Amino acid sequence: MSVGEVARPGATGLAEVPFETLISEILARLGEDVTRSGLVRTPGRVVSSLEWLTRGYQMSIEDVVGEAIFDEDHHNMVIVKDIELYSLCEHHLLPFYGKAHIAYIPNGRIVGLSKLARIVDVFARRLQVQERMTEQIAQALWDVLQPQGVGVILEANHLCMMMRGVEKQNSKTITSAMRGVFLDEMATREEFLRLCMVNGGR
Repeated sequence: MSVGEVARPGATGLAEVPFETLISEILARLGEDVTRSGLVRTPGRVVSSLEWLTRGYQMSIEDVVGEAIFDEDHHNMVIVKDIELYSLCEHHLLPFYGKAHIAYIPNGRIVGLSKLARIVDVFARRLQVQERMTEQIAQALWDVLQPQGVGVILEANHLCMMMRGVEKQNSKTITSAMRGVFLDEMATREEFLRLCMVNGGR
């Protein structure tokens, strides 16, 4: 289901209203003249933008990982750091952006490194809260690889805190999710945290 096909509970008839018309109504209610030259094509651009920014709803972990899982006798930590992420806060529809650090300890299987970034995008390109997204990324990798352990750290700046409300420009939110040995063994967890903070966590 695309963004334009989502109908609110009780919003009788809105499902049949073109998405661009809904955007035009929003602009009008903000006090804009939707007929002026700078805004005539804005509704179409907004629709295209929102569909791109929330394309994660059309993606699945199975599709993005594909056949990029390989048998490999490697049993030490694999870390991919500083994976850029961009998402939209579901509370205000404002962006938040930052980095993901992902680690896992294989249990006879590894995944193509680029697939870790694609897994991040599956969940980042939806309306989100950072806490849930962190757990979703960790669980997806845990389910796909069945490794000895998974660790995920997200650090992000939220425009809902920076440009509205409390307007705190230097705030950063850090969340983590652990599975397996990362959760059960303190030494493994500390190694992951230490390596992630080297030239990171700035």
